[in-house]
Amino acid sequence: MKAGIVGLPNVGKSTLFNCLSNAKAQSANFPFCTIEPNIGVVNVPDSRVAKLEELVKPERVQMATVDIVDIAGLVRGASKGEGLGNQFLANIRETDAIIHVIRCFDNDNIIHVDTTIDPIRDKETIDFELQLKDLETLDKKLEKVKKTARTGNKEAQKELEVLEKVKKGLEAAVSVRAIELTTEEREEYITPTKFITDKPVLYVCNVDENSAVNGNDYVNAVKEAVKDENAEVIILAVGTEADITELETFEERQLFLEDLGLSEPGASVLIRAAYKLLKQQTYFTAGVKEVRAWTINIGDSAPQAAGVIHTDFEKGFIRAEVIAYEDFVKYGSEAKVKEAGKMKVEGKEYIVKDGDVMHFRFNV
Repeated sequence: MKAGIVGLPNVGKSTLFNCLSNAKAQSANFPFCTIEPNIGVVNVPDSRVAKLEELVKPERVQMATVDIVDIAGLVRGASKGEGLGNQFLANIRETDAIIHVIRCFDNDNIIHVDTTIDPIRDKETIDFELQLKDLETLDKKLEKVKKTARTGNKEAQKELEVLEKVKKGLEAAVSVRAIELTTEEREEYITPTKFITDKPVLYVCNVDENSAVNGNDYVNAVKEAVKDENAEVIILAVGTEADITELETFEERQLFLEDLGLSEPGASVLIRAAYKLLKQQTYFTAGVKEVRAWTINIGDSAPQAAGVIHTDFEKGFIRAEVIAYEDFVKYGSEAKVKEAGKMKVEGKEYIVKDGDVMHFRFNV
């Protein structure tokens, strides 16, 4: 599962990517410096891992990860191939969620591709280009569905009705994710088409250092503009975050954050939000060899969770021994949890909860 960082050129995408992944995507003051998409495998900050490490004292620790993709800046006309439009749109289509970076700061030294600072215009530029591309995809699909519907095929007629509704929405500049459809209509007709504007989105308002805690008027305007989208808005001083990552020790970084009035780096907040946006959650395995956070989809069953470790675990699944994270911390060890009768034995139907500490029994 991947989240793609998108936005206009020079809004701070590559700088943000570098903060998140510590990879060094070229960051320069001109459009299109990120030509090929850069992919960073980023640890998901989780204080529970540190607590399990403290209790178990394992030989090694492995965090959960999320893939972040830094994609070249999009410009007006991208849907018709302007700038790096076609490449941008192909790259974003391959991601599962969108992190949309919007410039919410003034700085005469950093050129804006449209010369003035206007976050709402910038957001609408990106939305418009993605909507146009979705309309292109939709029109091709409609051609085929209309032909089948004319033969009297009831399923095609139902699909045609849904697609016409989506077309009307896109033509009114409404993204697919915001069009009112039933869950069944989405699953049946929308999800398989992989519309770009159907992907879940997280807005990142890139602000100056003084606005890192409370935001500014630009941020307020963005929040107002997206209030009906059911999307999260995060405030991040990306340039400042970059400065923090350059500091050598944890103590220095914490002092810097305290001076800003922040309890943790904004990048950590963003990574967790991206993880949630991708509808992912964590379960743990905890033994003397390793404490590890495993990534699964929300709603996965115990066998599916086991399959993340190895496909044999899923094929030969017998049962799962499950300890709630809170119980593990309360009693301090697996043995003491067992003594207290707090370990549960679950079968194939069990839906894994975020934070479960699990051990699988299998036979192949």
